[in-house]
Amino acid sequence: MGVSERAVVGTAIDGLVVISLKQVDDERGTIREYHRASDESWGPWLQVNVTETNRGALRGLHGEDMTKLVGVIAGEAFGAYVDTRPTSPTRGAVVTLPLVLGTQVLVPAGVCNGFQALADATQYLYCFDAEWVPGMAGAAVHPLDPALGIEWPLPVDPQDRSQLSAKDAAQPTLAEVLRA
Repeated sequence: MGVSERAVVGTAIDGLVVISLKQVDDERGTIREYHRASDESWGPWLQVNVTETNRGALRGLHGEDMTKLVGVIAGEAFGAYVDTRPTSPTRGAVVTLPLVLGTQVLVPAGVCNGFQALADATQYLYCFDAEWVPGMAGAAVHPLDPALGIEWPLPVDPQDRSQLSAKDAAQPTLAEVLRA
């Protein structure tokens, strides 16, 4: 039996952290400890969503006014994060990273979160510290804005709605968000 302890590592975006989950492996498989209230200084989680996304499709970049704890629970993804918070010392910073089983990301309120599914039926878990409501405060950025410098691993046809939603395709560029 193998045990990997939980680890938390900061990123180039203030408050955005990558968490390697505590895992216990044995002959039957793996247990991943996704959340333990006694170990967290964030939460409580008031809404939990799971998306199932086709290989190559993008979701995001959305930065609602709520903290998110996100991670892949099946499949694999490529995560992208953009700091759009008006008073943040890292405003405009972009972080990308592979999202695999056993890794989660704490996304501060106002930091845009997005991902590209790299496997069929990738399941992405979102824990929110507020309930989502239409029109809630926050920002969104067009995920294909060249100024972001994001190299999505798989090609994306911006006209193909199975790869990029009409809502995400209509989002402003980072420069437009930062000017607002």
